[in-house]
Amino acid sequence: MAALRQIIRAGQFQGRLPRWTPLIRSTSSSPVLQALHSQVEPVKSEGAFHVTMIPGDGVGPELMHSVKEVFKAADVPVEFEEFHLSEVQNMASPERLDEVLSSMQANRVAIKGKIHTPMEYKGELASYEMRLRRKLDLFANVVHVSSLPGYKTRHNNLDLVIIREQTEGEYSSLEHESASGVIECLKIITRVKSNRIAKFAFDYATKKGRSKVTAVHKANIMKLGDGLFLQCCQEVSELYPRIQFETMIIDNCCMQLVQNPYQFDVLVMPNLYGNIIDNLAAGLVGGAGVVPGESYSAEYAVFETGARHPFAQAVGRNIANPTAMLLTATNMLRHLNLEYHSNLISDAVKKVIKQGKVRTRDMGGYSTTTDFVKAIIDHLHARSVY
Repeated sequence: MAALRQIIRAGQFQGRLPRWTPLIRSTSSSPVLQALHSQVEPVKSEGAFHVTMIPGDGVGPELMHSVKEVFKAADVPVEFEEFHLSEVQNMASPERLDEVLSSMQANRVAIKGKIHTPMEYKGELASYEMRLRRKLDLFANVVHVSSLPGYKTRHNNLDLVIIREQTEGEYSSLEHESASGVIECLKIITRVKSNRIAKFAFDYATKKGRSKVTAVHKANIMKLGDGLFLQCCQEVSELYPRIQFETMIIDNCCMQLVQNPYQFDVLVMPNLYGNIIDNLAAGLVGGAGVVPGESYSAEYAVFETGARHPFAQAVGRNIANPTAMLLTATNMLRHLNLEYHSNLISDAVKKVIKQGKVRTRDMGGYSTTTDFVKAIIDHLHARSVY
């Protein structure tokens, strides 16, 4: 690892990229601190890191193709192991899920598109997306909502982080018909997992130099469930006297995010609220196409877009915005300690957006996905010359 960093630094100071060719292979202390500080070493062989890739549904495969093209142009030392897991395309089964899990257990790091969950009930309540999270114990979902320079929205210069507990809550897959025409859905909140996500949020705020954590809840109505979550957050906050702590009811939080999002820094919340707030906040800075995200357990890191949307209506039309997936990929590179490549690609993406000449339709332009990726690669090549 030290040798790799030395090579990267040497390439950086010489003003050129280290020469690696990414290979694409297709085949059908505390948990909190481990997740934050990346203590588990990712798998690496022959100068390349192994990463599990799950393209997902909708435009996911097209976005992953964009990532591969940009990685190739930037000579990123990553080898992808690609798996297709999809419920809507009949490419999901327990055996296929086991293959993905085996790859993840070996590689420790994955990049993933949205696996669409059908609404029809076919005898199994837990989707493959949820099963994957539970098997890997991906308890913390992190979405950094940040304005992109040069792209004006209703609110500009935003910088806030949403941390969501995503292994329990309303998404516990515990539903049953207690009487004819009466469905009961169980929301599970535990002290252990509430303490864990609260600790993660405060550790994150400390590590990233942030000053405030807001716990979002509905304890005025769900007095026991959300009450326990809120109590755990309050107790953990006492261990971090330098971090300001406040609480906010979920419905008020939605309104405040629209009216005055600048008051927020780090927000922590249970599963369903986080899912809603992720998408709301993404809309503040340009939509699902521009916000990256990631999920952590004590051992694994999965990088995926912040607002999970398959964009099925855009499939095959070459109009999807690859910004969110590319920025997600740069976060993955940073997790792998490939800082040079991460900065190289993220700078290129942001320069293309700031110049405003090449933008996809969701950003008010007329460019295709291919046009956008080409503009990024042109910036990479231009930088490598100097």
